[in-house]
Amino acid sequence: MPQPDIEEQEEPLDPAMERIRRKMVLLQLVSGGILFVCFMAVLAAVVYKVAQRPDTPAPVASTGGFSVPAGQPLAATAELPAGFAVQSVSLSGSQILFYGLLDGGQKALVFDLAAGRIVADVTIAVPR
Repeated sequence: MPQPDIEEQEEPLDPAMERIRRKMVLLQLVSGGILFVCFMAVLAAVVYKVAQRPDTPAPVASTGGFSVPAGQPLAATAELPAGFAVQSVSLSGSQILFYGLLDGGQKALVFDLAAGRIVADVTIAVPR
């Protein structure tokens, strides 16, 4: 029967290999320390972000300060000037842009649904 104590004993390394082994252990400890510090920094950033979050939820994008009646569409009338020829229409939030011609000149009219009226009358002039 073999003796386990004799088989488990290792021969000592030569001095060059021992130095390399020590350097590798030191490198492993330094790398582990850096990894630990980085992990703690990420954890601290997550805790900071969670702690700075407001208790009330951020407001949802509003529809421009007006409310649409439940079960029925919003009714509004945009009174455009007489003779205004609409070329295009664009919607942004609660405002509608009417772009067209009036008396041969280009105009842009902005109708606000919340206010229920034309809020901007822009004449487009091209310098000659």
